[in-house]
Amino acid sequence: MKFRTRVVLAAVLSASLVAVLASLAAYYTEHNTALTTVDANLRNNAIGIPGNEDQSQNPPYEIVDTAGQVYPAGRFAADKLLIAIANGTQPTQFRTIVRHGQHFREYITYRPANSESLCPEESCLIKTATANVYLEPIDAQLTTNNHVLPTTLLIMLAGLLFALGVGLLLARRAVTPLEAVTDEIERIANSNNLQSRLSEGGNDELGRLRKTFNHLLGNVENSQHLQRQLVLDASHELRTPLTSLRTNAQVLSKAKQLSPEDLEQLTIDVVTQVDELTALVGDLAELARGEYSEGKIVKIQLDEVVDECLDTARTYARIKNITIDSEVLSSVVNGRRDRLVRAVSNLLTNAIKFTPVNGRIKVSSHDGVVSVADSGPGIAEDDRPFVFDRFWRSPSARGLPGSGLGLSIVQQVIEEFDGQVTVDSDPELGGARMVMTLPIANATR
Repeated sequence: MKFRTRVVLAAVLSASLVAVLASLAAYYTEHNTALTTVDANLRNNAIGIPGNEDQSQNPPYEIVDTAGQVYPAGRFAADKLLIAIANGTQPTQFRTIVRHGQHFREYITYRPANSESLCPEESCLIKTATANVYLEPIDAQLTTNNHVLPTTLLIMLAGLLFALGVGLLLARRAVTPLEAVTDEIERIANSNNLQSRLSEGGNDELGRLRKTFNHLLGNVENSQHLQRQLVLDASHELRTPLTSLRTNAQVLSKAKQLSPEDLEQLTIDVVTQVDELTALVGDLAELARGEYSEGKIVKIQLDEVVDECLDTARTYARIKNITIDSEVLSSVVNGRRDRLVRAVSNLLTNAIKFTPVNGRIKVSSHDGVVSVADSGPGIAEDDRPFVFDRFWRSPSARGLPGSGLGLSIVQQVIEEFDGQVTVDSDPELGGARMVMTLPIANATR
């Protein structure tokens, strides 16, 4: 069903419901008003006959005793309600009845025993409890009320036609701007031009829709740009080790002409290059996961993650006789363990890479903060804005192994869990200091 049709139907149904309810209310109001007037007359008649010396002037119209005897006799047969009221088991009440094809309104009152009730024709004197019945014909009122019904139906029909017209008008006014937005979106979708934008609207709902869609287009364009840049950077980084491997493979084809020392060195070079390729592919796969990885976010003991990474890092640090001092205090953060292990490990690996032989690394962790400082050359202040860019490597690091993706992965992981990572100089060791900060687990995420 089209949106325009739904708008029309909604307007028609709403107005129809109002018209029907208003018509029914008018009809029943008229009906109840007529009965209320009749009931007031009947009640006034009953009050004007208190059972004293004046009751002979205006006696009850009909009387029913506890045995069901009707006075004057033969006018009608007493029913259960009249007998019950005469016996005092039912309260005084009004009702509408039909006698001989004519509608009457009855007001039935109870008179206790030992109170004299004068018969309508003054031919009897009843000393038992009775039900006094006061009647008034209401055919005229009902006829008038029935004449109101056709008028009410005409008003209701006019209301429906009015609702239809209003619905069509509202649908046109509501759908036309929406169709314009849809046409623009279709144009952009068919052109595949993510640089296109919708024309800015006002501050109404359609204006918000235009702004939101433009924001979405911007995010998609940025994401596509980053993906293309990642592919270009990856292809550039892969070209060098692959070329080197190809060259070494060609040399290996002449292994019989090489000395044992050259063959051993060549084998070591090939293994090293394969390891670099493996690390690069792993880093690319990690970055390709995007800002949000799979798996459930849980509470994690950050100190346990840091201790685990320190055990591994000390193994590599021994090769360069690097001392790692640590102060790890208990803290709990929200995250995924494998991702946090990767981030902390990358910080430690980066510190070991740039720390000279016999150098020092200082690691501290508390309240969701992990700090890794080294005694290496540090990072120039002008280079610090770029250290977390993909494939960026400082001039002093271009001769060292690595892909330039480690710190990019750290930033991606930390930002996924609403944290941040910064770089500065350590005042004690003089080298670089990387600090990653995560919200503690009891903080609002």
